[in-house]
Amino acid sequence: MESEQEQKRTYKRSPITWVPTAYFAMGLPFVVLNMVTVLMFKGLGVEDKLITFWTSLILLPWTLKPLWSPFLELFKTKKFFVLATQLITGVTFGLVAFSLNLPHFFSVAIALLAVIAFSGATHDIACDGVYMSELTPSEQAKYIGWQGAFYNIAKIIATGGLVYLAGYLIEQYGGGAGADATAILSANRKAWMMIMAILCVVMVLLGIYHIFMLPSGKSQANAEKRTAGQVMAELGNVLVAFFRKSHIVYYLFFIILYRFAEGFVMKIVPLFLKADRDMGGLGLSEKEIGLYYGTYGAAAFVLGSLLAGYYISSRGLRKTLFSLCCVFNLPFVVYALFAALQPESGIIICSGIVFEYFGYGFGFVGLTLFMMQQVAPGKHQMAHYAFASGIMNLGVMLPGMLSGWVCEVLGEWFDKPGGYEPFFIFVLFATIPAFLITYFVPFKYNLDGSLVKGERE
Repeated sequence: MESEQEQKRTYKRSPITWVPTAYFAMGLPFVVLNMVTVLMFKGLGVEDKLITFWTSLILLPWTLKPLWSPFLELFKTKKFFVLATQLITGVTFGLVAFSLNLPHFFSVAIALLAVIAFSGATHDIACDGVYMSELTPSEQAKYIGWQGAFYNIAKIIATGGLVYLAGYLIEQYGGGAGADATAILSANRKAWMMIMAILCVVMVLLGIYHIFMLPSGKSQANAEKRTAGQVMAELGNVLVAFFRKSHIVYYLFFIILYRFAEGFVMKIVPLFLKADRDMGGLGLSEKEIGLYYGTYGAAAFVLGSLLAGYYISSRGLRKTLFSLCCVFNLPFVVYALFAALQPESGIIICSGIVFEYFGYGFGFVGLTLFMMQQVAPGKHQMAHYAFASGIMNLGVMLPGMLSGWVCEVLGEWFDKPGGYEPFFIFVLFATIPAFLITYFVPFKYNLDGSLVKGERE
């Protein structure tokens, strides 16, 4: 009997059965809120300044999630929170679909998307907790590529497949070339309602699948009930422990600056691709954006993520981190060249996007693994990783909120319609801090998880 119980305790489901789907479910809501909603609200006639401000602000839960992450370590299991948030997110996408037909749809939709953002951020905490508690450091390195790949397959589905499908549906509903403004608006509303309904179904199905396939993630709950005061005291202890880690100030600047340039690029690139050529853009249609940017580009991201996982696994993160930073940041030069030359060839535009996205996927894996293996280890691993990833998202969100204003100001200064050319040159200068801080970043742990000689927790 004892031997049988031991077998049950040591039985472990293959990570390949749940890592891909769990991280797909993690990526889908974030990508939709961060990128797809920009095109959705644009098609529904919302002003650009409202779109950029609110679609950036609703991402705030991904920054603030460290404030409630310790609570997830005190109650229930990590699996419980993963399942609950996937189902909540799915149902709320369904409500967003209905809201688009209301007179004041924008306010209602933004409020519902904020609920999805909170649910999605909570899902991230719990899902990463399952990943780190169920896998050894060696397995984490082995599957980090799969994690990143399927997180970004969600990008293919959302910014590629769903955006392309939205464009197709708009045409089918009578919003194609030659239609009047009323018909276009009506077609956009019907098309995007359908897209939100599809997202509802996908997230609910993923939640049902993970009921059976996801490991428990090891409950952190204590047998006795905790009071609110005890929970708050625990939160305080977790925060203090995080900021007492060695090199933490350096690590925080590193986490913010690694993706600093990307933060500026993220919101502007879709607008640049969509903008008319006489405004400095490339004048692409929604179908072309979905195909080039959301499909081929995101596929290149996935390939880069997979290759990076094996690259790091073979040489170790310490030897590869700076090269990963270079591969991540240097390809932003593509958009500076596009803005200056405004190529018309679809092959050239698509090739440039693929090149940039491959570098993005390859380099992003380095930052994720660094936070897992150098910042998070310790007593409160899940919460501390949530702190690190929350700060990382703040480093992307703030430049994203400023990007529209910076682009407009630079356009006025240099008398460039749209401001895209000087903006993307500015982005290249914004990569310099990432190179400097990555080159000198200290490592605290060896590949096997032991402390580097002379280091402390």
